[in-house]
Parts: sequence; structure tokens; C-alpha cells
Amino acid sequence: MNTPLIRRSFLRSSSALIALPFLESLGFRRFASAAPVPARPKRMVFIGIGWGVTQETWYPDVKQTGAEWALPEGLKPLAKHQKDITVIQNCFHKHSMDPHSCSTFWLTGANKYGVPGKSFSNTISVDQVAAEQFGKDTRFTSLALSGSGESHGPGLSLAWNRQGKPVAGLDNPVATFHKLFSDENTPLAQRQAALKRQQSVLDTVLVDARDLARGLGKEDNDKLGEYLESIRDIEIQLSKEGQWLDVPKVKPSDHMAEPKQGMSGDKEIRLMYDLLVAALQTDATRVVTYRQPVDVLLKGLGLKFAGHNISHYTPGPRMEASQTRDRGQSELLAHLIEKLKATKEPDGSRLFDHVSVALGTNVRSQHYLDNCPTILTGGGAGIKLGQHIVMPDAKTPLCNVWLTLLNGVGVNVKSFGDSTGVIEQLRA
Repeated sequence: MNTPLIRRSFLRSSSALIALPFLESLGFRRFASAAPVPARPKRMVFIGIGWGVTQETWYPDVKQTGAEWALPEGLKPLAKHQKDITVIQNCFHKHSMDPHSCSTFWLTGANKYGVPGKSFSNTISVDQVAAEQFGKDTRFTSLALSGSGESHGPGLSLAWNRQGKPVAGLDNPVATFHKLFSDENTPLAQRQAALKRQQSVLDTVLVDARDLARGLGKEDNDKLGEYLESIRDIEIQLSKEGQWLDVPKVKPSDHMAEPKQGMSGDKEIRLMYDLLVAALQTDATRVVTYRQPVDVLLKGLGLKFAGHNISHYTPGPRMEASQTRDRGQSELLAHLIEKLKATKEPDGSRLFDHVSVALGTNVRSQHYLDNCPTILTGGGAGIKLGQHIVMPDAKTPLCNVWLTLLNGVGVNVKSFGDSTGVIEQLRA
């Protein structure tokens, strides 16, 4: 007896349930007008490129704006996707004063000295604002990626939580793959018991901390308050982990294999791009940051300069190395765009159409902190693509870009950082 074809079919395995695309042979065309297709979720990706760009050959000509603009040498590898990228100039963070902290404040726009009496402070990053809304329905609230072998230290990501504390990042493809797609071999009951023990320890810590608070001075109480906020974050994470303990992880539909140990250079970054696409495709998360390991990229390109040294280029070998790095980053971004376009959603649309991607940093080159390099792509935020936008005010807050993207993906906050409003020129 033949099993009738149903409108929606699924691939089943012992550990995953993956929806097939809507195929015409399964009757999708007959039913397309009968039942509305649920809207695909929005996603956000932020990729930080650290030490800036080669200003002479990366930025488009300021006289060529709108849709009629020529790709500069540093962006030539993106020629196939020119109609799907937008470059915006003249944005900056007014509080940026330390070029060596360029990645630290790129997604926050915070004032390092914003808290009286402290030599360092930060605020929530734009990705975490989105994650507070989008992360409610996914296994991982957000995915923070970094890179090994960097001078800033492994595991330091671009993401900062509501208390202005750093979110730990995954710094290699193998660890990222296992976090996203490998199921626990430990029996469920044991994992539940371990989680309960962790929660009990936290309960004890909270009781002791509240007892300690009695009799403390204001400054010590403030410090204790920050500590309790951190404990609260851990409580929330453990609670969410408990909700997903018995839910098998969804595997990528392209049967991605476990990465090999020791991968480095541009191959490592390319694989991290593939992994973040797989994370979005399987809906493991909807928000990703990636602190691109620039020094790792330089080594992979055969360059013998460090990222910081290259940023202080002068005509000659260092400038040529800086230009080689720019082209390498553009080639990697082109690969990411290709991957997003090729990845199909359950309704047959492209993942590219539902994701907002921003690539850049808040240092132009050397120690210049104006005109932050910024490339936007993806259809998720409803922005105009294929554009070169030069803001008339050279002091336009970069946070205006972040606010525009947040509102575009449906995170309806009225402000972010030092924003003064959305950028209408960006909105489609």
C-alpha cells in the first residue's frame, strides 16, 4: 500500500527531526494559497575585524553615492555581491578615545570612564539587546565566537551583557561544533542531578551573600550588588539549560562533519563562518557575534606582521600587507554571503533574506577613530542594499546604525547607546 504524500515531510533520526523544504512533488503548490506559511525568524550577525582597514583603498569614493558606486580595490572580491552589500561612511563612537580597545566598545558605544571612580566600564552590546528578545525561543540565547592565538587572549568576544560584563566566547571550530551539534553521552538523569546540584550551590551562595550585605559600606554594597547580578545571570542560564536538557540537538542538513584539530588561518575563519550559518539554519541561536582573529588571518595569508603593526602602515611592505588583509577579509565575507544565499529555509526562501549582517570595527586605521569601516548585508533588517551612503554629518553616531538594524529586525527599542535616531537613508 502506497503511503500518501503529505504537504510537509520530515527526516527523522534517533537524535533529530529536520523539516524538509516545501517540495512541489509533495503537493506544496496545491496548498500554497490555502494555508499561510509562518514568517521566518529574524537573525543578526556581527563580525568585528579589529585593527581597521587600508583607508586609501578600502573606502569607496565619497563622490559616488547611492546605487552608482565603484568597488574600491579592498572590496573587489565582493563584486559578485555588490548589489547585496551597503557601505556607510562618516559614523563613529563619540566616546572612543583608546584605539587599542577598538573591539571592546564597537557594539556598545560606551564611555570607558562613564562610571565615576572606575577606570573601566562598559554597557550592553547591540547583539545582546537582540538576544534578550530572540533568545527566548532558542537553545542558545546567543553565540559568541572568538579566535585562538590572538594578542587580546582566547575566548574574549565582542558581546557584553546588561551589566557591562564580557560574554565568554568559543575560540576554535572544534569546540563550537560540539557545543552546537554534539549530544551529551551522559544519561539524562545524571545531567538533571548535576544541574540541580549547581542550582543548590547558587542558592547557598545567595543566602550567604545577603547575610554578608548587612553592615557593609556603600562601596562594598555596590560591589556585592554587581556580584549578585552575575549570580542572577548564572541562575537564568541554568534555568534555560534545564529546559533544553531532554531536547536533542538538531544537526545541520548538509551533514557537516566534525572539524579537524589544529586548523588555522583563513581556513579556520571560513569554517567558523560555516558553523555560524549552520547555527542559524538549525535555529540553535538567532544572534551571533564573531571577533575575527586578525592575527590568525594574517598568518594564513603568509604575512609576517601582527594586526596592530599593520594598522600603522606606511607606503611599502606594511601597506601592501594591509591591502592583502583587506582583500582576504572581503573574500571571506563573499564566502559567507554565498553560504547564506545557498542555505534554504523550510519555506524555500534563502537564509540570506532573513539575516542582518554587519562587518566592521570602530577604528579606521592607525589611531584614527572616525569614519568606522562598516559593511551591511542580508535582508533581515529591511535596509537598502547595493548602496554607498555617506552621512552628511561626519559625527553621526555608529549607534544610529545599530538602532536602525535593531528596529529593522523587530526589536523595537527607542534608543541604543548614544544614538540620536534611526538612519532613514538605510531604510528600504
